Amino acid sequence: MDPVKPEEISHPPMDQLQGLEYCIDSNPPWGEAIALGFEHYILALGTAVMIPSVLVPMMGGDDGDKVRVVQTLLFLQGVNTLLQTLFGTRLPTVIGGSYAFMVPIISIIKDSSLTRIVDPQLRFLSTMRAVQGAIIVASSVQIILGFSQMWAICSRFFSPVGMVPVIALTGFGLFNIGFPVVGNCVEIGVPMLILFVIFSQYLKNFQFRQFPVVERFALLIALVIVWAYAHLLTASGAYKHRPHQTQVNCRTDMSNLISSAPWIKIPYPLQWGAPSFDAGHAFAMMAAVFVSLIESTGAFKAAARLASATPPPPHVLSRGIGWQGIGILLNGLFGTLSGSSVSVENIGLLGSTRVGSRRVIQISAGFMIFFSMLGKFGALFASIPFTIFAAVYCVLFGLVASVGLSFLQFTNMNSLRNLFIVGVSLFLGLSIPEYFRDFTMKALHGPAHTNAGWFNDFLNTIFSSSPMVALMVAVFLDNTLDYKETARDRGLPWWAKFRTFKGDSRNEEFYTLPFNLNRFFPPS
Repeated sequence: MDPVKPEEISHPPMDQLQGLEYCIDSNPPWGEAIALGFEHYILALGTAVMIPSVLVPMMGGDDGDKVRVVQTLLFLQGVNTLLQTLFGTRLPTVIGGSYAFMVPIISIIKDSSLTRIVDPQLRFLSTMRAVQGAIIVASSVQIILGFSQMWAICSRFFSPVGMVPVIALTGFGLFNIGFPVVGNCVEIGVPMLILFVIFSQYLKNFQFRQFPVVERFALLIALVIVWAYAHLLTASGAYKHRPHQTQVNCRTDMSNLISSAPWIKIPYPLQWGAPSFDAGHAFAMMAAVFVSLIESTGAFKAAARLASATPPPPHVLSRGIGWQGIGILLNGLFGTLSGSSVSVENIGLLGSTRVGSRRVIQISAGFMIFFSMLGKFGALFASIPFTIFAAVYCVLFGLVASVGLSFLQFTNMNSLRNLFIVGVSLFLGLSIPEYFRDFTMKALHGPAHTNAGWFNDFLNTIFSSSPMVALMVAVFLDNTLDYKETARDRGLPWWAKFRTFKGDSRNEEFYTLPFNLNRFFPPS
């Protein structure tokens, strides 16, 4: 038997992910691009509906208020996605609502000055204005860090070893809205999970007129089948005598979005009235803005890989964070009950469809804006049970996490130092936030519980985020533990060419601003 050659054992590292049909700046035919854009729009609905559905009832709002918040959040998702793909990083990323903002927002909802308001509608409006004021002030953090290029300076301390846990936990860290939610209604969640895997992986080579229709639209095909099945179960009375929570998770008619939605409604700034400002609320909200910044940093790097682009240089990354800060400011002005961050599930869909085209995401932004104004039609799609989305998340979040792990190819994983950093960062990034969530569920308050409410919210928000914990642990260890003698093990020789815009000729192709705007904003 001939000896095995080294190249037959290992695979050479690759700057750009191979196997995609369309990369960041190549475009599918218009018909295919529009259909893929609609698929991304449908996927983005999960977060856009889930966040208001949880928060609005806690504030005293009714179904009409919930619909308006969903429409407003969806409208801003479209606007912010266009801003990010045109002027930010220019990566094919959907900018959606962020769960990181829920901790400080719930704290505002429970503020004694608001809970003592007797009239539910007045309490809703007063709480909304307080949340708006906090988000408007907190948005300045990302705007300043981004446009001043301070985040570009900070990102120079990152290496492949330090980024692996952050990017991986951008996906893995969302496990609590994966199968735990599917388990709330297994009769529709598990079939959706199985069908999506079968269509996207096992039947991906099935073609109609030389077009891989099943692979491209596995999400839409599986969703239509399971949604129809769920509607059949609902209409047949299968959940008639089941507990209320089961009905909420399984039935297709429990959201009350269609009946409450107006035919046409265009969101506008300050539609809830003038925001109110409180220093404690704003400071607590800044923690969520920091978390959103870290999560989006990891997500941008994952999106670049799944779009077959080079890692975004620090200048481009900082520019994207600045525009995301503008998006958070708009969220505060319009009143969306959330800030902004990169939608992780839509990044996973880039890999599932093997289409990383920027144009597809811009088309999906158009769908978001269009259907947010046509209330009844948008509410029809928004009435899909969240359990169905959670089943898809099980696949897409895992895919994004594996993209983070793929950065290990540029490091020496025979180094005990690297094994220590990656292992400890991943474990603590999962374990610490889980402790904070579990403590909060049992005690009805976070582990940080002092007389200073803003301080409690700040710490509880920071340590409830897996990517945030992973970044603090990984970057600290990577830059303090034998860092001078281990540059090659850390992957820095490969990383160096992506630290400046002109370090790699491909950066100009992927990240140059449109309309010749680089004349006014020269890259560094």
